[in-house]
Amino acid sequence: MNPNSAVRAAVVADPPERRPSVRWALAALSLSMLLASLGTSIANVGLPAMAQAFGASFQQVQWIVLAYLLAVTTLIVGVGRLGDLTGRRRLLLGGLGLFTAASVLCGVAPTLWLLIAARAAQGLGAAVMMALTMAFVGGTVPKERTGRAMGLLGTMSAIGTALGPSLGGVLVSGPGWRAVFLATAPLGVLGLLLAYRHLPADPPRPGSGRPAFDLRGTVLLALGLGAYALAMTTGHGHFGALNLGLLVAAGLGAALFVRTERRAAAPLVRPAAFRDPRLSTGLAMSVLVSTVMMATLVVGPFHLARALGLDNAAVGLVMTVGPFLVALTGVPAGRIADRFGPRRMTVAGLLAMTAGAAALAVTPTSFGVPGYLVPIAVLTVGYSVFQTANNTSVMQDIAPDRRGVTSGLLNLSRNLGLVTGAAVLGAVFTLATGTADITTAHPGAIATGTRTTFAAAALLTAAALALTLSRRPAHSPA
Repeated sequence: MNPNSAVRAAVVADPPERRPSVRWALAALSLSMLLASLGTSIANVGLPAMAQAFGASFQQVQWIVLAYLLAVTTLIVGVGRLGDLTGRRRLLLGGLGLFTAASVLCGVAPTLWLLIAARAAQGLGAAVMMALTMAFVGGTVPKERTGRAMGLLGTMSAIGTALGPSLGGVLVSGPGWRAVFLATAPLGVLGLLLAYRHLPADPPRPGSGRPAFDLRGTVLLALGLGAYALAMTTGHGHFGALNLGLLVAAGLGAALFVRTERRAAAPLVRPAAFRDPRLSTGLAMSVLVSTVMMATLVVGPFHLARALGLDNAAVGLVMTVGPFLVALTGVPAGRIADRFGPRRMTVAGLLAMTAGAAALAVTPTSFGVPGYLVPIAVLTVGYSVFQTANNTSVMQDIAPDRRGVTSGLLNLSRNLGLVTGAAVLGAVFTLATGTADITTAHPGAIATGTRTTFAAAALLTAAALALTLSRRPAHSPA
């Protein structure tokens, strides 16, 4: 898909004198989203080569991926709020600069632990980029075009996710694993130049009376989220005492965070904001839907390889269909949301997701690859429609001084869903196969696990649908 044509499609109705600046501003935001998503998925394929290069165990090199994930998850809300307070343009420029410099440091790192530290820094830059790209939309495009811009950003996110494994594989097999990180640096420089030249300047801010940054709340939220993410990702599919301890720590951190926010003069997240039905149900639905989408990434490869008997190349090809469809339908979904309203399209997306997941739960393996691909296509297109409409609904009427933190919350809900889906639906899949080692499980057991997992997924999307249908169409400032 041509990103330039997608950018043009998102802004065709702007006045002629504004079109060039809006196009290039959206190009800068799109490239920021693309790079942040690419950073999430590009390193995984190089882990075996990195383990060999550093003489490290698989558990050690996993921190190359985990450091990035933890940095994004724990800091994305805080940096979104910081952008609201200090200026989004300057903070986004700083995030792009940090991401680019950290990419270079990752590519030249002489030790594993320096590489892990650089990946954490890269994740911090990505958190800034993810949190602020959606926040910029409200001040960059007309309100009636919000859905198209959100669809464009969703398209770039999907392209980054889909491109990462294949691009990483080419680079690892060619120049080597260091090129996986160095390849993103030129794109980071380009994004930095575009953002510096074309993003609107930060409005002047008064020298006094500016709300203070809630450092205590930010730290408590980061600690709680970090404990939760670690609880979901450590143990390699086995829930033990460490996981339980981390979940207890996450719960304690959440309780302390809520208590702190209620007493803070300038809270990171206003507790009253969650009384807004658009925000609260939007975030809850995003968690549920992202949990379901993670099942396609966790279960899909095993089902295709073990139950359907495909080779690695065929598995990889089939797995790219979902992200490709998200990339293809992002901007059209935004156009439809602008025309018919985000609420209707949220319902339509969730209906499609429920139908796709239910079909995967009942389709026999005798239907072969088409029997898997058709429901996956329905599920994925439904996700694209939902994501665009839900993001538009949440962000459309947010007060300008809360756009950054609200965008951070939306991205956080997506990340929490992905982390939870990998752990919870991965565990459902393992239990349903009836074997401890799914890599050697019988094809019939894998097929049973797939059907059970997607039956659970259909229940989750149905729950999200019930949430949006029960929501009253009211809105208060976030």
